[in-house]
Amino acid sequence: MGRTIVVNPVTRIEGHAKDDIEIDDSDNVVAARLHVLEFRGFEKFVEGMQVELMPTLTTRICGTCPHAHHLVAAKCVDAVFGAQPPRAAILQRQLLNAGSIIHSHSIHFFALAGPDLMLGIGAPKESRNIVALLRAAPDLAKKALRLRSLGQKIAEIVGGRGTHPVTAVAGGMSSTIDSEKLSQLREMAEEAVNLSIYALGEGKKVLDGKPELIELLPLPSHDLGTVNGDTWDLYDGDLRLCDPTGRVVKEFKSQTYRDVMVEEATKSSYSKRVLFKLGQSEVPYRVGPLARLNTCVKLPTPRAQTELLEYRQRFGHPVHQVVLGHYARLIETLACAELAAQIANDAELVSTQVKSEPTHKPQSAISHVEAPRGVLIHDYEVDTKGLVRKANFLVATQHNISSIDMTLQMAAEKFWKRSEEEFINGVEFAMRCYDPCLSCSTHQIGEMPLVVTIVRSGEVIHQVRR
Repeated sequence: MGRTIVVNPVTRIEGHAKDDIEIDDSDNVVAARLHVLEFRGFEKFVEGMQVELMPTLTTRICGTCPHAHHLVAAKCVDAVFGAQPPRAAILQRQLLNAGSIIHSHSIHFFALAGPDLMLGIGAPKESRNIVALLRAAPDLAKKALRLRSLGQKIAEIVGGRGTHPVTAVAGGMSSTIDSEKLSQLREMAEEAVNLSIYALGEGKKVLDGKPELIELLPLPSHDLGTVNGDTWDLYDGDLRLCDPTGRVVKEFKSQTYRDVMVEEATKSSYSKRVLFKLGQSEVPYRVGPLARLNTCVKLPTPRAQTELLEYRQRFGHPVHQVVLGHYARLIETLACAELAAQIANDAELVSTQVKSEPTHKPQSAISHVEAPRGVLIHDYEVDTKGLVRKANFLVATQHNISSIDMTLQMAAEKFWKRSEEEFINGVEFAMRCYDPCLSCSTHQIGEMPLVVTIVRSGEVIHQVRR
């Protein structure tokens, strides 16, 4: 009789999850599923709220990438009131997002994925953790953590707070960049560029020494990312879907996402799954660093573009080796650092014209940005008083659920006959390649029954259901 292997909890990820691996009667892996265990329900919490509060309220969805929720909510509120931000405000927002992604990518590279990449999937657990990595590579640790701090500090200066930013408002930004802030931003951005170059070099050395790791998880997939023309963009642009051969099959505005995306509730998880409609078919797809590099033609900064060309020369285009998402993440870190340096040296950044006025009464709106883990869409339905009647959030990990499940099954098949420790970490490693954010991905859809059980001395004395 078949059985189910449960990996619970999955470690070194953001949030709480378990993986179920199904084994058939012949002792073969036949399926794998990610179970997101948290329920946050923000889509229901915000109903009835004043829409102009959404940029500060939605940052509480997640402490890992609150900046992306802040920015996409602000873009939505801009559209709700028809208030187009001045260029100085757009530059501030782009800088805020760049700092956030530097922070998120660098901490994932070192603290979450680093022990697997640098110490080995098969290393004993006591020798495969952040403390062991600090001992094994102290110089890399110091510089990676400094890079993380720089990204966080850039985001804090622009956003007003390090974790829950407050400065993006309807029509622009609430504050300007003074000379003292500008000097700090320039110094930090330049240092971030140098540290990003170093981190990328170290990451390439690690992967060069583990060719079998690169080839471990091949997953040809559709990819979705944001482009401005043909250029990679994190703040604005069109959404581009490419097929596994790299051919562009759809390019569209996020405002039309309902026409092409199908959201599904799963029985065993609080996270929605999203599929893409292509004709009569519904296909899984991937978002995030690997997908973004697969869907763009070029990067907007010189050093990162040079690295992108090398990456494609070595591994082709598109790249479908899931493990190379770590390489892509480091290239994006460099691109964000260079972009931050460019913005910090743009004369328009210090303009006092940072906010525009509404041009029409409140109306429903949809916007998107690229969060560290991929495409983030906010959809607000508002009434004539500007109160939120309904909200929908499509978060990167929801887009990736199908790809994560397929990758988990692939890893389980490859590690099943090895030791229990290596099997568990091999499955976790596969999941960490996507850097999933489970706090963001959990929402209400369909019925959510609630059962409250009161137990005294081991005996159930009362139970309430809703």
